[in-house]
Amino acid sequence: MDPVLAVVLRGALALLLIVAALHKLRDRASFRATLEAYALLPAPLLSPLARAVPLVELAAAALLVTSRAAPAGGVLAALLLAVYALAMGVNLLRGRRDLDCGCMGPGARSTVGPGLVVRNLVLIVAALAAGFFPVQARALVWVDFVTVPLAIAVLAALYASAERLLALAPAVATLRAEVRAALPAEADAS
Repeated sequence: MDPVLAVVLRGALALLLIVAALHKLRDRASFRATLEAYALLPAPLLSPLARAVPLVELAAAALLVTSRAAPAGGVLAALLLAVYALAMGVNLLRGRRDLDCGCMGPGARSTVGPGLVVRNLVLIVAALAAGFFPVQARALVWVDFVTVPLAIAVLAALYASAERLLALAPAVATLRAEVRAALPAEADAS
């Protein structure tokens, strides 16, 4: 893997983890309520876990941006994402699609669904690739130092757009159902 691609991938994943951690740290009570809503853990574990998860996310981000520790960061990020995917999957199997995923804080409510599980699986692959793909040795040039932050910004914008689309999917489905229900009524009125 080209060193610029490796840095971009690790930087984008680190940014994602930092943003997720900051949302959880900003409103711990809301994150604790999200953990409780998943109904997977005993109540005494919820508060300590609500404090620990964002710190583990920050640790994974710090490891990812450190070249020598990138494999550990990739594994830690992949483990976090796998636990999140598993928690969502268990609740989907229970038929619980009304849960807030808890991914990006209360301002970005997104209900659990198959799309979020797939998203996490893709992110797991990216995290493992960021930590373990061999990086070619080559000298970095000035354009690399421009490319890296711009590429991370573009990936962040694409990710935010995809998250927003996933969050809007239930509302779009409801709107489509309402339109379909209204169409026969309009045809009868003509």
